[in-house]
Amino acid sequence: MNFNVFTGLVEGMAVVVGIAPEGTAVRLTIELPPELCDDAKLGDSICLNGCCLTVVAIDGRKLSFEAGAETLAKTNLGQLKPGDRLNVERSLPVDGRLGGHVVQGHVEGTARVAAIRKEGEWVTMQFTLPDALLRFVVPKGSIAIDGVSLTVVDVVGTTFGVMLIPHTLEATTLGQRNVGDPVNIETDILARYVERLLTPYLESQ
Repeated sequence: MNFNVFTGLVEGMAVVVGIAPEGTAVRLTIELPPELCDDAKLGDSICLNGCCLTVVAIDGRKLSFEAGAETLAKTNLGQLKPGDRLNVERSLPVDGRLGGHVVQGHVEGTARVAAIRKEGEWVTMQFTLPDALLRFVVPKGSIAIDGVSLTVVDVVGTTFGVMLIPHTLEATTLGQRNVGDPVNIETDILARYVERLLTPYLESQ
């Protein structure tokens, strides 16, 4: 039994093999690595670059999904082309270990890569983010970037930074990102709940 919660621990990278317009939506077809194909079923929820989508067709290692206009507008999925790679995470089983942080797969918007600085085998990456989302980002807090659970190093002005270890650079699409590239962002759900609960109290003051 699965439910639609993810951890931000990417299991592998898939390759885009097809993009077909369907009115204002698109049908996205990917090819999974062999190790992620053993239990895929129709109706499964799978996180692609941090965006939770439903499997609508299966053909061997090829899985198809439908992405609507809202998804295309708020994520980087609308800019994909055949041959691009995507971060993949299957939903967390009930008895699974939460190794990252609670990720819903509900992308709130995109950030842009502002700077990339190498420090030995590690990389510091800075991102620009609109104020509406930046207010939920705090140093040492959690954030999902293209579905990858990361810890925020700092927040300066309109940017925030993260440190990427060699494994993350090799195992996810973040190692292929360049300055100016858009990335999908999901801020910490706990911060959003706190704001929601406090807003009526603060407005009454």
